[in-house]
Amino acid sequence: MNPFPRFLLLAACLFGPFTSAFAAQTDPPAASSDVEAATLLQVFLDRAGFGPGKIDGHYGGFTEKAFHLYRQAQGKEEATAAEPAKDDKAKRPLPDLKDLDLASIGPAFIEYTVTEADQKTVGELPKEVKAMAKLKWLPYASLAEALAEKFHCDLDFLKELNSGKLESVKAGDKIKVPNVEPFDVAAVKDLPLLDLTDSGEDDDKPKGKNADKTSDKETPEGTAAKIEVKVDAGDNMLRLFEAGKLTAAFPVTIGSQQTQSPEGDWKVRGIARLPDFRYDESFLKTGERSDETYLLSPGPNNPVGVIWIALNKRGIGLHGTGDPDAIGRSASHGCVRLANWDIVRLATRLRAGVAVSIH
Repeated sequence: MNPFPRFLLLAACLFGPFTSAFAAQTDPPAASSDVEAATLLQVFLDRAGFGPGKIDGHYGGFTEKAFHLYRQAQGKEEATAAEPAKDDKAKRPLPDLKDLDLASIGPAFIEYTVTEADQKTVGELPKEVKAMAKLKWLPYASLAEALAEKFHCDLDFLKELNSGKLESVKAGDKIKVPNVEPFDVAAVKDLPLLDLTDSGEDDDKPKGKNADKTSDKETPEGTAAKIEVKVDAGDNMLRLFEAGKLTAAFPVTIGSQQTQSPEGDWKVRGIARLPDFRYDESFLKTGERSDETYLLSPGPNNPVGVIWIALNKRGIGLHGTGDPDAIGRSASHGCVRLANWDIVRLATRLRAGVAVSIH
């Protein structure tokens, strides 16, 4: 055993608080404390509607962007100030957080008891699209995956928090999770939405028994005009404005060079809960249609996730994803992709006619 720590303990006992204070100032903070502090900030931003991406215990690019956008929304920072770095993977030291009431959300982590309902979201998930097309539901491939998405969490980080537990986790087990508002995939089918009046059929958009539920009421005059979605291709962030005020922001993935997201000004046509998806590999890769297509059923691992927000541009929309790891880090197939837990929160605040700009 290294005798130095024993010496510090003995010195503290013999010489009192002066030596103890000196030791506290010279010793670096524990790594676990740094992780908890970063997680607390990520949880705070997530709960405020400014998505930091996957909770991973690090102050990375998306967390930095969310932090600055939250401060702008609170009137604490100019929109042009402190431009965040574009490297979303880099880890940075935490900023000054003294003006954030982080204590208001409680601890960074809580204990969660895995339920039978969690376990029912898991099933066999083939890797081949042809085999996936035979399923009536595209479930989570593992309970660990389901729990990571439920708590907006990076899967590897969740495994680190629960060393050795997730490989055999089951209903009744207690695990450590980030203290976010849990995402419940089973509740998506009953997700309360505003007016979803659609302007017509679109053969390319996802369909299903939960798709484009329409309202008998007309969109209240002027209501949609007070809401605006802006997608910034430069920083991979979607901003939501209500009555001219920035109220939420979420990380996104936009189109590739082959199938670019259409820059311009569009409008929401309708919203589908738990959509089907017509998979055409040729169209996804090149934008050219083929005769070989597969209809994929709803589920958290559907390529367009659990929500499809159709725009007045054929085949293009805002949607979820079965691969939250890819948000901001790989190109989509022309649409704007969000994590499932973020697209659900966005959908509840939109209605037909809302302006969506992509630039």
